[in-house]
Amino acid sequence: MTDAPAENRYEARLEGALAGIAQYIRTSELIAFVHTEVETRYEGQGIGGALVKASLDEARAAGIAVLAVCPFYSGWIARHPEYQDLLYENKSRVSD
Repeated sequence: MTDAPAENRYEARLEGALAGIAQYIRTSELIAFVHTEVETRYEGQGIGGALVKASLDEARAAGIAVLAVCPFYSGWIARHPEYQDLLYENKSRVSD
């Protein structure tokens, strides 16, 4: 998984082929994940989940909050409570 900031997305590649993307809008304090897509031939292989995990790990390392606009992201985070602290709405409650 690699960040492609010029494209505003994370990319997953297998053997050089683009397998999936996670599009985002990013500021210095927030990254909003807006769309995730996995190529049909790679569906069911964990590509989407790997994109989410890698991008959330990078957000954590950078100390920025996450806005999970994309239903795939919000569903994945709901199933992985160890990442819920990254959510913008949770961070804003903590600072109130």
